[in-house]
Amino acid sequence: MDRAGETWRWAAFDALGGREVRDLLKLRADVFVVEQACAFAEIDGRDPAALHLLCEIDGELAGCLRVFAPEASGGAARIGRVATARAFRGAGLGHRLMAEALRLCTERWPASAVDLSAQAHLASFYGRHGFTSVSDAYLEDDIAHVDMRRAASVAA
Repeated sequence: MDRAGETWRWAAFDALGGREVRDLLKLRADVFVVEQACAFAEIDGRDPAALHLLCEIDGELAGCLRVFAPEASGGAARIGRVATARAFRGAGLGHRLMAEALRLCTERWPASAVDLSAQAHLASFYGRHGFTSVSDAYLEDDIAHVDMRRAASVAA
């Protein structure tokens, strides 16, 4: 998966170094709080229960996401906090992040569906990865969202 100048890493939150935690939280705040002008508790206390995917390009955090095991998220694996730094958008990094997250979910929890809460305008992005809407649109932090699910890769 790595391309020249790229480093991809899965890590538990407690295994991240201080700089990695800072870069992760800064990227998510830049995207979800600053760019989207949305004041909300981005640091929600759930990071220690998740596995984190970090993609660095030339030493800079370019994208990240977190994944929760089914037992930590109510019966289905859950992907969240998918973020790509502005400077790295438009080259397919978001799709590569999602493909890697789904690879991990399929490998670790093949009998589990995968859930996520998508900003409504990104439903087609997630649809390209096999997700379908399972709720009507609702407001979360004044942004329209929709719950989406991808069926388990193997029958339970």
